[in-house]
Amino acid sequence: MTLFPITLVAAQSPSPCPAEMTTTVVVGSGLSGLAVASELSRRGVKSIVVESAECLSSGSGRTVMTDSVSLTERNELLRLLRGYAASHCLDIRQDTIAEDLCMVGYSQLLPAPVLGSKKWAVQTGHGVLLADHVVLTKYPQNQLRRFLHSLGVAVGRDLKGALKSIGLYLIGVGEALNPTTREIVRQAKSISDTIVTQGALGAAADASVPAARPTVVSAVST
Repeated sequence: MTLFPITLVAAQSPSPCPAEMTTTVVVGSGLSGLAVASELSRRGVKSIVVESAECLSSGSGRTVMTDSVSLTERNELLRLLRGYAASHCLDIRQDTIAEDLCMVGYSQLLPAPVLGSKKWAVQTGHGVLLADHVVLTKYPQNQLRRFLHSLGVAVGRDLKGALKSIGLYLIGVGEALNPTTREIVRQAKSISDTIVTQGALGAAADASVPAARPTVVSAVST
């Protein structure tokens, strides 16, 4: 199984790559990824949906359903989400693969003053996506725990809570091996609510300080 790494410090090379800023990057364009992207869109939050090598190798976040009722529900919801994505022009980039994920405060992709409040840098074959939040539709929880420990973040039993504290979210993951469509929709709504709330808090904090002169980002070194 091939997975894109989560690293603290990105490797440097002389090749410049274009940088693009967004609020949220969703990794995986299957049912879970489209669900959270659609919920964010309904709340007025833009996102960019990309793939990971792991999602591609497993059918773009595919879950295995054994009964016909669950399979029918999943296929119907997937049809509706794809229709919503198309009609609302959601930014779905199935040909763009997430290759690396770095925390901005620890990476050398761009100097921190230029990045402003962006927490995450997602490296792709087409450039770098800079975002406040990243939603993962699939990722081994043991690797995520090791990553959190490397940051000094207390995990305990609440992995999702620990991830949320640094702007990372898991969707399509639950106590059951294959979450139901209702559970995936619930998770998508919960993640969307959190991102919207944090955005409102950030905007309120920005309004309380003098405005800084904006900096235009054109390229990064990876």
